[in-house]
Amino acid sequence: MTDKTVASTGVKAVAKGVRMSPRKVGVVAALVRGRSVADALVILEHTPRRAADPVRKAIESARANADHNHNYKADTLQIVSIQVSPGPRFKRYRPAAHGRALPFQRRTSHIRVVVDGEKRAPKKPVTKKEEAK
Repeated sequence: MTDKTVASTGVKAVAKGVRMSPRKVGVVAALVRGRSVADALVILEHTPRRAADPVRKAIESARANADHNHNYKADTLQIVSIQVSPGPRFKRYRPAAHGRALPFQRRTSHIRVVVDGEKRAPKKPVTKKEEAK
């Protein structure tokens, strides 16, 4: 998917190459789509699925990016979009009867999270005159 499919507003975080099927990760991502970041993290902590951990980490990364790099208030952040797309597949073989080898694929996922919220007032730079006071 291209970046043009998602609104350009907000702050994003991408987790690439997650070693889980996109179908399984997508089920967990659907649980938190459109919610606040705080609600989503509580939901994911209590979700008994293996895919909840990488989704939670991607959301926490987006929250940290918004707070540290873009000066957003952490308590006002909402999940604008969360997308799960397939990553590269690892081709493997499984032993079978009569000396055969049956092929299978280990699927991977890319998780893309976009959050948006209210910005903090920018900090006023301290001048040397104010510093001396």
